[in-house]
Amino acid sequence: MMRTLLAPLAALVLSSVGAAHAADAPPLFSTQQLTPETALVAARAALAHCRAAGHQVAVAVTDRSGQVQVLLRDRFAGAHTLDIAPRKAWTAASFRMPTAALATETQAGKPMSGIRQSAQVMAIGGGQVIEAAGAVVGAIGVSGAPGGEADDACALAGVKAVTELIELNG
Repeated sequence: MMRTLLAPLAALVLSSVGAAHAADAPPLFSTQQLTPETALVAARAALAHCRAAGHQVAVAVTDRSGQVQVLLRDRFAGAHTLDIAPRKAWTAASFRMPTAALATETQAGKPMSGIRQSAQVMAIGGGQVIEAAGAVVGAIGVSGAPGGEADDACALAGVKAVTELIELNG
């Protein structure tokens, strides 16, 4: 008796789950990613900008999910920069915002301050998102210049270099 009642109930539940999914969204979606070549353009542009300003830095470019695609370290950049630059890029990609803005939003006493407790989060200047057609396609992190503002200037040079490339070829 119980088995007879459960079979129709299970069929009803499964059919309503499938119908709800179909009404909400398609089962697959597409995203755009930076190619390694484009990521390298961004990293080189950021490195060049920092060198011109007299700064020795490391630059990391990630895909949209924060996975490193390119990591460059100038010859005299501090050893710590190899850890910090990818974390800045990961943070920008993960939160879909510049790391300097995240630093402001997560200061002590603010509702989001607890985010800073995550081991990977780097809420200081130097991380920027890379966007194409309004969507995040990657991020760049720079570490080693004197202060977050200088790191940001270098990261923005990298973003600018690939934004122009994406707009010309997109």
